[in-house]
Amino acid sequence: MNPRRKQRLTWALGLIGGVAVAMSIILYALSQNIDLFYTPSEVIDGKGRDMTKPEVGQRLRIGGMVVEGSVRRNPETLEVEFRVTDTGPEVKILYTGILPDLFREGQGIVAQGVMVEPTVMEATEVLAKHDEEYMPPELAEQMKGIKHVNPNQPDAFKDKQS
Repeated sequence: MNPRRKQRLTWALGLIGGVAVAMSIILYALSQNIDLFYTPSEVIDGKGRDMTKPEVGQRLRIGGMVVEGSVRRNPETLEVEFRVTDTGPEVKILYTGILPDLFREGQGIVAQGVMVEPTVMEATEVLAKHDEEYMPPELAEQMKGIKHVNPNQPDAFKDKQS
């Protein structure tokens, strides 16, 4: 191999190696900041997308409906405790701060924070869903028996026309 080709090969391999190291560092940094979304059933049963239960100390987001009668406030501080459910199991959420205006029992919320026990989460942020009519198709089917029909399918409205 002539010296010029050898120099080009060295530069190309060095560039590829540098990009690989930079991408590795970026992906490692991002993995520390990823908050995965779980439902209460996935937290308790571990039957989520990857079939693993979140660990104590893990950052995550939990979404579901606030259980009726579960909201307890400390009158002297901003501490609030409530339970969230989807179709069965409940997860207790501990939050210190001012809740959103739309927060109420029976309302859909998403809480972001850290698991402190297998069924208890300490939230750093609570978001109330603004449209109470919308529900993910899978959750609507489980909770209300509503079957989602894709209107883009050719046979979507076949039963309604006959």
